[in-house]
Amino acid sequence: MNLMLAKVDIFFRQGMRALIVGLFFSIVPIQAGATPPSAGQADHDVAVMQQFVEPQAGSETQRVSDKSRHRILFFMGFALLIFILLTAGLGVAMVIYKKTVFAAHMLFAGLSVTLAIAHAVAAVVWFFPF
Repeated sequence: MNLMLAKVDIFFRQGMRALIVGLFFSIVPIQAGATPPSAGQADHDVAVMQQFVEPQAGSETQRVSDKSRHRILFFMGFALLIFILLTAGLGVAMVIYKKTVFAAHMLFAGLSVTLAIAHAVAAVVWFFPF
């Protein structure tokens, strides 16, 4: 058994070394071939970003107020907290009380992760520049 574990350990270490070396050699040529942006490129980049920052004339979309954004994030966070507590409760029910609620546990775990990602993305998109 120890011989098998030793072989697995050696195989794992060799695989990790190969992965690290492969990643290193795939990134190095990209960095070496990179050229610094010219002044014209920088002006073009600023012009592109301005179109996303400035409100467009004639646009009928309404800007969501910060208060509404905070309220939306609060409700998302509250639902996330409920999903996490339900996931934990179902996990405890499986382990301690031997209930067969694995499917429900995994469903709420998936919903929790999805809502956590959506909550994080909304917060970063709305409030990143602070």
